[in-house]
Amino acid sequence: MIEIRMPRLSDTMEEGTITSWAAEVGSQVTAGQVLLEVETDKAVMEQEAFESGTLTHVLVPAGGTARIGEVIAVLDGPEVLDRQEQPAGATGPTTAATHLAPAPAPGPGPAPTEPRTSSSTTATPASPLVRRLAREHGVDLTHVTGTGPGGRVVRRDLESHLSRAAEAGAQTHPDRTGPATHPAPADRHTADQGAGHLGTAGSGTTDLRGPVEHPVAPARRVTAERLTASTSTVPQFSVTATADVTELVRLRTRLCDGLRDGDRATVSLNDLVVRASALALRAHPEVNASYVDRPGGPVLQLHARVNVGVAVATEHGLVVPVVHDADRLAVSGVHETVASLAAAAHERRLSVEQMQGGTFTVSNLGMLGVEHFRAIVNPPEAAILAVGAVRREAAVLDGEVTVRDAMTLTVSVDHRAVDGAGAARFLQTLVRLLEHPWAVVA
Repeated sequence: MIEIRMPRLSDTMEEGTITSWAAEVGSQVTAGQVLLEVETDKAVMEQEAFESGTLTHVLVPAGGTARIGEVIAVLDGPEVLDRQEQPAGATGPTTAATHLAPAPAPGPGPAPTEPRTSSSTTATPASPLVRRLAREHGVDLTHVTGTGPGGRVVRRDLESHLSRAAEAGAQTHPDRTGPATHPAPADRHTADQGAGHLGTAGSGTTDLRGPVEHPVAPARRVTAERLTASTSTVPQFSVTATADVTELVRLRTRLCDGLRDGDRATVSLNDLVVRASALALRAHPEVNASYVDRPGGPVLQLHARVNVGVAVATEHGLVVPVVHDADRLAVSGVHETVASLAAAAHERRLSVEQMQGGTFTVSNLGMLGVEHFRAIVNPPEAAILAVGAVRREAAVLDGEVTVRDAMTLTVSVDHRAVDGAGAARFLQTLVRLLEHPWAVVA
């Protein structure tokens, strides 16, 4: 018997949700074959089978969640699988599927029936919150179309289903006191508004003004935990400077014109900032560092590689894929890597390697019009750069007032690893590179 366990697919992963199985019970599985897709706190990843065999039992169905190391399926198992022991933290679908036995052979006469609502609600991929609400409202989840990962039913799907049901019920049962054929005001309001706040069962009205609760996505939950730990345990401070990026903007325009003529992808200001940051980190290795607690005492790790994480906001939450060896890439190489990582982040297809090994992070909100902000250090990294928008402002140049392009840069650092002078010197080098951009593309 071969046990398949929930793998650790990221350094921050504690549990995973199975979005789909690529094999059915009874099918033959070969080593290296994609067996399932797992939703982690950062992405949806494919998981291959490490051994060959017949898939005899699935202990965690699609939509179920299991902690790292928990058994989720069995290859070449016995016909009857009795698993009394469960790891700490086992939840929901795994508990319901721990005692498996083959179905009895069909005999003469009609097959026994089971209550459709309870069994189908459990089998349909849905979060525990949605299952509870479905039970409270007497909804069979097999009749609800899921729009979540792998067809999972999320709360908005259930709310839309209830709204449609309320509208249909109002049209089917007109007011007995008159010949009206339109919905009652409350029902019409529900139909017009679409998915809204779930009303109290049996109240006859739906209050759309109350708060709507949504389960916290895994990526946002892990982000919250890590940033709470960062602000609670890491002493942080920030230094800010403004760079005159007039020449940088002009250089980018010339680069993009030349790249378009060669039918090549253009570069962004963010690509140039990432490249400049990598060069500044190479010049100031004390910022490209990590403060690490060891059993024998804390150590300061100075990283030999410059791996720059780029914060990407997706509809699933904030993720930070990593541009490895960014100091060794040309600007065009940085652009291609960042574009590929951003696309994979939005599609939830980032690999483990693409999310690990960061030594510094760049967070850019300039494209959203933000001129200045302070980012929170992402441990074990010692520093993070917050990049503001390019803005036009008056400046004195050679004794004359002129209009220049300016960009505000803020570096937040772990004070245990970097002191104020070190952060200031790094920022000074970065500003100089951005103000003399040919050094960035050379």
